[in-house]
Amino acid sequence: MIHPTARAAAALGVAAPLALAVGLAAPGAWPFGIAWLCVVLAALGLDVLALLGAPRVRVEARCPNALHVGEEETATLVLRGARRSSLDVLVDVEGPAAPIHPLAVAAGAQAQVEVAFPIRTERRGTVRLAAVWLRCSGPLGFATRTERRACGVDVPVLPNIVAVKRQALAFATADAPLGVKPQHQRGSGTEFEALRDYVAGLDTRAIDWKHSARHRALVCKEFQTERNHHVVLALDTGRLMGEVVGGVTKLDRACTALLLLSYVSLKAGDRVGFCAFDARTRAFLAPTGGMSALAHVQRVVAAIDYRLEETNFTRTLSELAGRLTRRSLVIVATDFVDTVTAELMVRNVGHLAKRHLVLFATPAETALARYLAAELNDLEDVSRAVVAHDLLRERRTVFARLARLGVWCVEAPVDRLGPELINRYLAIKARDLI
Repeated sequence: MIHPTARAAAALGVAAPLALAVGLAAPGAWPFGIAWLCVVLAALGLDVLALLGAPRVRVEARCPNALHVGEEETATLVLRGARRSSLDVLVDVEGPAAPIHPLAVAAGAQAQVEVAFPIRTERRGTVRLAAVWLRCSGPLGFATRTERRACGVDVPVLPNIVAVKRQALAFATADAPLGVKPQHQRGSGTEFEALRDYVAGLDTRAIDWKHSARHRALVCKEFQTERNHHVVLALDTGRLMGEVVGGVTKLDRACTALLLLSYVSLKAGDRVGFCAFDARTRAFLAPTGGMSALAHVQRVVAAIDYRLEETNFTRTLSELAGRLTRRSLVIVATDFVDTVTAELMVRNVGHLAKRHLVLFATPAETALARYLAAELNDLEDVSRAVVAHDLLRERRTVFARLARLGVWCVEAPVDRLGPELINRYLAIKARDLI
């Protein structure tokens, strides 16, 4: 589609009043006004002819095989046949991605131009590069041609495994605390590893008196951290987890944190299971071991949908308890508002904690903390601070009730939830509580 530019509209807007003014002031000079109008129309016509004769630009979109929630990744447009043209490019994106700003391309004498542009996703799903809009101006700037090139490129948006790998590097060299290597620290581990001669400095409680009497020399036992524990990741996918914090939903932040924990748990030799629930159980993966299980967990997490239903803790946690055949570490990742909405949650989490070790994880309400710490300038600020104080006090009440039921609690900002879960998991492993 070819259409005049703002420059052509301005030139025509000047030409018509000028021709009229010249005709009224000097009737004999009216041809000069008409000549100006003809010059503008001629320039517009030349631009139209140049654009009609311009070669057709071919477009190819190259995208990563997958995008990850909250990560900015780069895609590329390959433009062929754009010689001696200056193009404005706009990518039409559909799906859970931020809008892409127009791109200015100076092709010059090149037969092929590659243009990189960022794509930042906000939630899981599928991003579709539906079309690319190209706008080329004529040599005089009086006309432009706008064309649409269909792309139809679909890219899946997966949980942020990139962040998982990046954070997992911090634990890659800490194999010993995770149980990958035998534990020789005093008082650590419960699984028998070997016997060794006693030397000064070793824990006297580890001396095996029976074998010492048989060998007529002091020998002591060596232990390593016990493996093969069952770690079950229970993720709430209900309405409250759909809140957006920092451009990413709490649900996707929790997915990243749980994937990081599953990586560390599998690396430690434990078996990892997964459960997603809201009004009913949406997905369940029985605990399995080996690093290959991480791919299974990732696929199940990627298939989780966003829902607006209230979470039914009574039904879903009861079903989960019935499916677990042995004592497990159950990480419940959820959110709540106040003591009223948390009542059934506390009751059912406490029932689950009678047989299993439960780790309750929830994102911290940083917005409430900001309201509470803000400067009070008017009555509205005071009202916000009072409401924030009451809600934070009720959250502390819920955590205190859970702690009395034997539940471990983790409350951290969304970007720190994964590392905090890892620290608590390591503490549980070190104390042999599972």
